[in-house]
Amino acid sequence: MTVLMVSGTGTEIGKTVVTAAVAASAVAAGRSVAVLKPAQTGMEPGAPGDAAEVVRLAGPSVTARELARYPEPLAPDTAARRAGLPTLSPREIADAARELSRSHDLVLVEGAGGLLVRFDEAGHTLADAARLLDAPVLVVTPPALGTLNSTTLTAEALRARGLASPGVVIGSWPAEPDLACRCNLADLPSSSGLPLLGVVPESSGSLSPEDFRAAAPTWLGPDLSGSWSPESFLTAWQP
Repeated sequence: MTVLMVSGTGTEIGKTVVTAAVAASAVAAGRSVAVLKPAQTGMEPGAPGDAAEVVRLAGPSVTARELARYPEPLAPDTAARRAGLPTLSPREIADAARELSRSHDLVLVEGAGGLLVRFDEAGHTLADAARLLDAPVLVVTPPALGTLNSTTLTAEALRARGLASPGVVIGSWPAEPDLACRCNLADLPSSSGLPLLGVVPESSGSLSPEDFRAAAPTWLGPDLSGSWSPESFLTAWQP
C-alpha cells in the first residue's frame, strides 16, 4: 500500500485526526510518510490547515503538501467558484500523490468531507482520483446513530466504482458511549461489508503531540501498523 486515500462519511467526524493517527503509527513502524490535502476549504492563506495539523500530531518527519485552498467552508468546487479560483482535477491529485510516493513509503490523501464531494465543475470526486491511482480508500465514520446507513452507502459507492477499501475507522469514540454507539461497533462490519480497523477516542487531537504519537498505534489494527484488537474492544463495549 503506497497511496491510501482517507475519506469520511461526512464532515467534522475526525478524518484529520485519523489521518494523523495512521501517519504516526506508520512512522513508529519505521515508514516514511507524506500527507496530501488536495483541497483545503474554510481557511484563509497562511492559516495552518489539515495537513499541518497531521504533521503537528504525527511528527516533523511527515511531509505535508496542499494543492489548493479556498476561504469558505464549502465543497471544493463551490468554494472555488465563489472565490474565482481554479478547481482541482482528479489527474492533478493523482499526479501529486504519485510524485510523493516516489520518495515515501506511504502517502495519505485526505479528502474533503465525504467520498462523493465534488472537486470540479465536471463533478469529479476523490473516488475518481483513487481510480486513477488504483488506490484503496480508508473510510472514517462516526459511531453514533445513523452511521450504519452512511457507512454502508459509502461502501456501496466504492464497490460500484471498482474501488477497494481496507476497512473502517471510527473517528471519535466517546468516553461514555450510548447504546447505539456500542451496538454499531458490532453492526458496522456486517452492514457495510468492511472490517473495523480502529477506534480513535474523541478529543485525541487535543493531546500533546508526544502523547498522541505514543497512543496512536493502540487505536489502530495491524493493517494500519497498530496493535489494536477489534475482538478485545468489542468484548469490552458489548451492549
